[in-house]
Amino acid sequence: MEKQKILVVDDDKHIAELISLYMMKEGYETQEIYDGKEAAAAVEDFQPDLILLDLMLPEMDGYQVCTEVRKTSRVPIIMLTAKGETFDKVLGLELGADDYIVKPFEPKELVARVKAVLRRYEPKQEEDKNILKFGELEINLSNYSVLYHGKSLDFPPKEFELLSFLAQHPNRVFTREQLLDRIWGYEYVGDTRTVDVHVKRIREKLNSEDEWGIRTVWSVGYKFGQK
Repeated sequence: MEKQKILVVDDDKHIAELISLYMMKEGYETQEIYDGKEAAAAVEDFQPDLILLDLMLPEMDGYQVCTEVRKTSRVPIIMLTAKGETFDKVLGLELGADDYIVKPFEPKELVARVKAVLRRYEPKQEEDKNILKFGELEINLSNYSVLYHGKSLDFPPKEFELLSFLAQHPNRVFTREQLLDRIWGYEYVGDTRTVDVHVKRIREKLNSEDEWGIRTVWSVGYKFGQK
């Protein structure tokens, strides 16, 4: 499992190093930045899971950095500052910060805040688990959508159910009868060739030259997998 990454932004190198030490002890990967301008650029390069952002920074202050980051990213931000006034806290939150902690702070409190904010973003990670990706094909099981080479394709319910079922069981062969039972239900009365018709329609929408796709196996049934 990859370590979650935290970008530590503070003009005081001693504080930045100390924060990094605490975060690394908790199993996070860190990068330290000491001015606002570099921080805004580092977000794209480092791709952090969370930013610990001091307000009093050279080049660009924390408010400006937060504003710039929010133009392109929803990465969670915890602001760090010696200012404890309500106005400063409200301004930071209105600009897009997710939490606010006043210096000096206890290391345990900072760690607890970091973990709490990251937990709030876990639903997004769970949502990603419902997205199946095969090359340029992306099947979203949450909203029943299909993206192919970045373009949305129209899949009627049965076509989507058939494609997503096979994609969730890659390289397994299913007979026409098994697919009828799984997709159309045990009470379905009709020709097993219905499966063939739906497979044909799916193939027409997806490039047969791609590495991944629905394959016919010995005329017995179908599988979703590599050539």
